[in-house]
Amino acid sequence: MKKKLTSKLTLYNTSNFPRFIKSRSSKKYHVTIGIGGNIGNVKKRFDKLFLSLQHDTRFDILSTSELLLNPPFGFLEQNDFLNGIITLKTNLSLNDFFKSMQRLENRYGRKRSFQDAPRTLDIDIIFFANKKINTKKLIIPHKDWANRESVTIPLKRMIKNM
Repeated sequence: MKKKLTSKLTLYNTSNFPRFIKSRSSKKYHVTIGIGGNIGNVKKRFDKLFLSLQHDTRFDILSTSELLLNPPFGFLEQNDFLNGIITLKTNLSLNDFFKSMQRLENRYGRKRSFQDAPRTLDIDIIFFANKKINTKKLIIPHKDWANRESVTIPLKRMIKNM
């Protein structure tokens, strides 16, 4: 399914986006991640990521959002991005979770060439429990998340539909 929001913003549904999976989990930390990409078959890659997370016992996926096709920001000479939100629970510490997400990015071909560069998969930790952290490597809640349509639109629609 495809739904045009504006001339520059389009929502997509796939078999795994959106989904409401679990309402309960005994895991300790509630986490919201943003996913994005604009190289290759991003929808297929997101489905593979979903299945990787679903089959990993360290994570309980709670829900996923619709996917939003939206223009890039920062470096503008690139394809539009597909973005979505996944909420999950984990017992991993913030640092271990961060490392795990970086490994997933690498598994799916992420190359870090320059800021706002095109990418196969970007995983941003938007929220990790109620933690606040501001280091060179990691800022939680994610820097400027509230001003990014790529986060706010899927997140608001996901919450509304729960």
